Amino acid sequence: MGARVVRGRERVVREIRAAAPLMARLRAPIPARGPWLTAVLTASAVARPVAVVVEPHPLDAPVGLALLDLRSRGVVVEATLLGGAPAALAPTGRPPARLLAADPDAAAQLAAGVLDLLDGLRRPWTLRFAGLPLGCPTTPALAAGTPTAAFGSARSEQLVDALDELGPVSRTTDPRALDRALPALLAAEPERRARTFLRTAARVHAAIGQLELAVVGSPERPRAALLTLLEGGDRWPWWGTAPDGGLRRAMGSPLVSLTATGGPRPRLPWTPWPAAA
Repeated sequence: MGARVVRGRERVVREIRAAAPLMARLRAPIPARGPWLTAVLTASAVARPVAVVVEPHPLDAPVGLALLDLRSRGVVVEATLLGGAPAALAPTGRPPARLLAADPDAAAQLAAGVLDLLDGLRRPWTLRFAGLPLGCPTTPALAAGTPTAAFGSARSEQLVDALDELGPVSRTTDPRALDRALPALLAAEPERRARTFLRTAARVHAAIGQLELAVVGSPERPRAALLTLLEGGDRWPWWGTAPDGGLRRAMGSPLVSLTATGGPRPRLPWTPWPAAA
C-alpha cells in the first residue's frame, strides 16, 4: 500500500469520481462528496488542486484520499483542504471536511503521502486544515509526522430554519423553481466569488434531488429564503436570506483544525547596514 500524488483539475476530478464508493462507505457529508467538490473545482478560486491517493495496489479502488489546494504566499506554500475557502460557502453547524481513510493503515499512509508532498516542494510550507470532525484518524498521524503540528477546536454555529414563524412557506425540490428564484438569491449574497459558487452548487444539487428551496413570499422577490441540503432523511440548512427574521443561529458541533509548518527556511536577501552620513 502506498500513496501517489495527482495534480491538475481534470485529473483531480477523476480521482474524486473514483473515490465515490469510499465516500459512501465512510458516510462523508455532502460537502465532502463528488458533486460538491466538483463544483468547488469548477466555480471557486482554487489555486493548485492536488489529490493524495492511497491504494492497496495499482488499479485498485482507493482506500484513502486527501484533496488539497496549494497556494503561494510569497515564498511560502500554504496547503488547505479543497473547499475550505470562504467563497466555497460550506454549510455550518457540522464538520464539512474529511480526510478520507478506510482504516488506520490507510490513514497512516495518507498522512505520510501528504507530508511527502509538502516536503517535496523544496519550499517553506504551512499546512492549515480546518472543518474536520473529532476522531479523524489521519490528523493524529499528520501531527506525529511533524514537530510543529498544533491542534485547535472551535464550536460551530448552525443555521436553524424558522421560516414558518414569518408566514406561509413554499418548499420545493424542483430545479425549475430554483432557477426562477436564483436571481433574487444571488442578489442577496454580497461576495462575488460566493455568488458564482452558490449558483453552480445549487443547480448541481437541485439536479440530483439533494436541495430544497424554501421561500416566504414570491420566489422572484422573497421576504426570506433558505437552501437546505438533503440526504436521505437528513436536512442540513445551508444558505439563506431573511432580513425580517425566520432564520436563527444555534450551537453546532465542534470543528477540529490542524496547523503545521515545515520545509527549508527562507533565505532572506542580505541588506547592507546603511552608511553613516
